[in-house]
Amino acid sequence: MAGDEKDGYYCTICGGIPPDQIKIKKIPIDGKETGIDRLDWIVQDVASLHLSNDEEIADALVKRVQQFNYLPTRKMREYRTALLREYHRVVSGGKRRSRDDTVRE
Repeated sequence: MAGDEKDGYYCTICGGIPPDQIKIKKIPIDGKETGIDRLDWIVQDVASLHLSNDEEIADALVKRVQQFNYLPTRKMREYRTALLREYHRVVSGGKRRSRDDTVRE
C-alpha cells in the first residue's frame, strides 16, 4: 500500500483500493446480494442520531449510502427497505422485527 492521508491510499501493484481498505458489506436487495461500501459505519452513524421514525431513518441511510455508492433510482424502494432492515438488524442485535419493514419511495 502506498499514499498517505492527504492523497489517499492505493495499491502499489494495480493502483486500486488496497484490500485492507475495502469496507464493503453485502446485503440482499431485491433478492440479489449487493455490496454497499461502508455500510457498517453508515448504520452506526445513523444510529447515533437516535431517530425513531422509519422514514427518517431510511432517508438518513440513503443519504449516507449515496455518498459512497451508486443507487439506481428505479430500485430506490428496494434499497430503502433493505437498508432499513439491515439497520434494525444491527441496532437490535440481530433480532428480527415482527412488523412489515417496507418504506415509501
